[in-house]
Amino acid sequence: MARLQDKVAIVTGGSGEIGKEVARAFLREKAKVAIVDINQEALQEAKAELENPDELITIQADVSKEADVQNYVQETLDRFGKVDVFFNNAGIEGEVAPITEQSVENFESVLSVNVLGVFLGLKHVLPTMMKNQSGSIINTSSVAGLMGSPGVSPYVTSKHGVVGLTKTAALEAANDHIRVNSIHPSPVEGRMMRSLEEGMNPGHGEEVHEQQTSAIPLQRYGESTDIANLVLFLASDESKFITGSQYRIDGGMGAS
Repeated sequence: MARLQDKVAIVTGGSGEIGKEVARAFLREKAKVAIVDINQEALQEAKAELENPDELITIQADVSKEADVQNYVQETLDRFGKVDVFFNNAGIEGEVAPITEQSVENFESVLSVNVLGVFLGLKHVLPTMMKNQSGSIINTSSVAGLMGSPGVSPYVTSKHGVVGLTKTAALEAANDHIRVNSIHPSPVEGRMMRSLEEGMNPGHGEEVHEQQTSAIPLQRYGESTDIANLVLFLASDESKFITGSQYRIDGGMGAS
């Protein structure tokens, strides 16, 4: 398969489970890929796992810092010459606590990565796509971007913010043949959910896992490969008439 032949992609949060799986899918479909993450050691581990040295670069960046965002876009352009696909995926979960006990510092930290980071990515990737009059951007939101969830108000707020940015960017970029969509995963197996489960009931994360699973009609968490398959579709020309949309990938959670 070569669904992304001759295309160049940026993946933020590229050393996390979802980012890494999406990068693997993009490489498999013949894209050139830049993976971006704040953790240099994790980036090197991801690069070793992905094993595509000629088609893959790693860039350390804090997505909430504009200079770092400008740099990861420029490094990608310097190496590969263009950006066709942008998986705007970096995010953090923050602390678990009711609103009345949330610290301002935690609220600001989560919004800085999850909203400002998405905004800055759009701000600096869109101009190069506009120059080429094409592109696909996929922003990572969450089921928490479409509904409430007790204990994680900063995260819920941030993921709702991603929806607003997605819709606005889709309208602003449509005349330049650029598509912008958001994805909304249910709980996905991996580090972030282990952290949230433990935060929701310290010492009893497995019980939270069981409760969360029972709330999903398909009776399981998502896997990173599930998410990667959707992102690949939205990145490819198979979705060329889709923009401004919110894609649930939640095992049926939104059906109730």
